[in-house]
Amino acid sequence: MKRRNLLWYSLLFAAGCTTGVNSNNNSSGQQAITAPKNLKFAVTDIAGMENLQRDYGLFRTTLEDILDVKIEFFPVENPTAAAPALLSREVDIVFAGPSEYLILNARAKAIPIIAIERSNYHSIMVVRADSKIKLLSQLKGKTIAMRKVGSTSGHLAPTKLLIDAGLDPKTDFKIVMLDDKGAQALKRGEVDAWAIASDRYKNILESEGLLEKDFSVIFKGPLLPSDVIVASNQLASNFIADMRSRMIEHQDKLMQSLLTAKANQKYKGGKIILANDADYNMIREVYQKMGQGNFL
Repeated sequence: MKRRNLLWYSLLFAAGCTTGVNSNNNSSGQQAITAPKNLKFAVTDIAGMENLQRDYGLFRTTLEDILDVKIEFFPVENPTAAAPALLSREVDIVFAGPSEYLILNARAKAIPIIAIERSNYHSIMVVRADSKIKLLSQLKGKTIAMRKVGSTSGHLAPTKLLIDAGLDPKTDFKIVMLDDKGAQALKRGEVDAWAIASDRYKNILESEGLLEKDFSVIFKGPLLPSDVIVASNQLASNFIADMRSRMIEHQDKLMQSLLTAKANQKYKGGKIILANDADYNMIREVYQKMGQGNFL
């Protein structure tokens, strides 16, 4: 393992780039790509083989054609289960949300291949239309409905917005995790505010039979970090670089295949970009200020 790491870093330095291309020249002077015979593919927020096939079946086969490598699904029980699966080489590539990426990067040293930027991916803070609350700072001492622990748009990013407004996440407000029932709780007056992703807001109101006029968005945060496809660091670095290049080159086909599933309409209008680890520092900061830095 030490010899492998030494070789990797030496080649990384020699290549003089951040993609970590580990290439060897063959007799014709072309780079030889060290490709595996097959890849195991997981999605952190999808449980069960049936759901994977329903939401990512066409994406998998399209990616298989683009990479020219056989790809098989690997279901994970929960978002954090992908990390030990990467470490044990049970899975090779993982599609993860921003907060899950940090776990995979910290615990399994996963390498980002590409990111999928969503055009309308912001955290918003919602109150009742008749509420006197107009500013985030006025949520001190209030109860806020959020989605679930670790959700980027429904927990971590809203918490960052409140921190930036001068509130202490440990003492200044109460969070209740209500998944998509936060709108109903807000309507009934059980909570004072509701944090949700902008691209889910109207869909949730519609599914719950609620009217947009009964609510008021008091704050919309900046564009959130992108979802990421990461690779096991046990794959050859020249193969990871080749995957990255092919996925960016054929991004139109990949995005079209992703959007065939109803569950993936959040990616409509999105695009495939290079992943930048620094974009995720906002989430790291939230974990630190919540006193949960050790989680990463």
